[in-house]
Amino acid sequence: MNVIPSEIQTTDHSQHRLDALTDISQRLLQRARELGATQAEVSCSEEQGLDVNVRLGEVETVESTRDRGIAVTVYFGKRKGSASTADLHDSSLEATVAQACAIARYTEDDAASGLADPELMAREFPDLDSWHPWTLGADEAVDLALACEAAGRDADSRISNSDGASVGTSQSLSVYANSHGFIGRERGSHHSIGCALIAGQGEGMQRDGWYSSALAREDLQAVAAIGRRAAERTVARLQPRSLPTGQLPVLFSPEVARSLIGHLLGAVSGGALYRRASFLVDSVGTQLLPEWFAIEELPHLRRGLRSAAFDGEGVATRRSALVEEGVLQRYVLGSYSARKLGLHTTANAGGVHNLQVAANAGDLASLVAGMSRGLLVTELMGNGVNAVTGDYSRGAGGFWVENGAIAYPVDGVTIAGNLRDMFRNIQAVGDDVDVRSHVRIGSVLLGEMTIAGDH
Repeated sequence: MNVIPSEIQTTDHSQHRLDALTDISQRLLQRARELGATQAEVSCSEEQGLDVNVRLGEVETVESTRDRGIAVTVYFGKRKGSASTADLHDSSLEATVAQACAIARYTEDDAASGLADPELMAREFPDLDSWHPWTLGADEAVDLALACEAAGRDADSRISNSDGASVGTSQSLSVYANSHGFIGRERGSHHSIGCALIAGQGEGMQRDGWYSSALAREDLQAVAAIGRRAAERTVARLQPRSLPTGQLPVLFSPEVARSLIGHLLGAVSGGALYRRASFLVDSVGTQLLPEWFAIEELPHLRRGLRSAAFDGEGVATRRSALVEEGVLQRYVLGSYSARKLGLHTTANAGGVHNLQVAANAGDLASLVAGMSRGLLVTELMGNGVNAVTGDYSRGAGGFWVENGAIAYPVDGVTIAGNLRDMFRNIQAVGDDVDVRSHVRIGSVLLGEMTIAGDH
């Protein structure tokens, strides 16, 4: 890791702005009560950032952003109405509450609607180390992006072109408050540097890249290292071959392995379950994965990408198992989907918070070394996944493995199976975690999938 130089931040106005957003939320809640709402909730947010893109040594875009939003939801019994605005003038705020109330009066009752139960509201707000603003000027951001791209283009003579390099930084403030008396305040930062390159000529050209992202700038990789990694990945893809159709082991690299967990999450999320649009309906308590497999949610992980003391409804988050000994322990629910299913919220309104998938093997290199033959997948294309049946079919690229070593790059193949079978057929999870995602997982080896090539 490399500490990237930046200007010294002298003034932090974030707490003052959070105070202002808190004040707005309380005024809106009070006005909703005056207009007859039995319950109400308000979300206020502000975000600012800088994004720079360069290509072939020239600046393409420099974009400074500053956004804000106020969302009001009111309940009249079991009738719900919502409205939003980006205008903080009193007249606009007044109109927003009035509009939400007007909508609620004309909607039908929904037995599952309403705030989360008051006793579930968060009462402790630990410091999760999520606030690391980077006072990055446009000139410095451009210099970093140019250096990243130059390192990649200079790394190998086979790099023939560039899709550019980018540097981005953002910081966000948010307040969620509701008529239970709950007020939750959050602030967070996010930074990224990336580079995409092109190698080869004509129809033989290949594209790939690399990026680094983190909440704190000191956790970013050095720009030169990112450029060189992008170059290495790109030239490694030159002169790819296809494969004959067959049943073979498939090893997912960490950056694509997390998509498998994404499919699991989609299938056990409340919205899909109460609509009966999931292949994992009524699956809690059943064994979906090998006995050694475990997934734990860690919402209070310091400097975690999705750490939070409360979910999108103010419900206190807690450390809990999603999968234990291969058995699904619970669904992923907010209060609305929980009521639709006759269950209780799992504090996941708005999504999950930092999933940790337990490893039972070494890194990618050791998993490759243990394969006699098979496909290492480093890229997935398309979205051929049926959420109702679990059928899986996606375009893939990567490398053919022979006798424990990478033999040649592979492109133009399709990998297929059924997610139920794929989950049961996981043989190993590596310890080479890709830290750029809130789904913390290493490489994943599946014992067998159908691989279809063009010959």
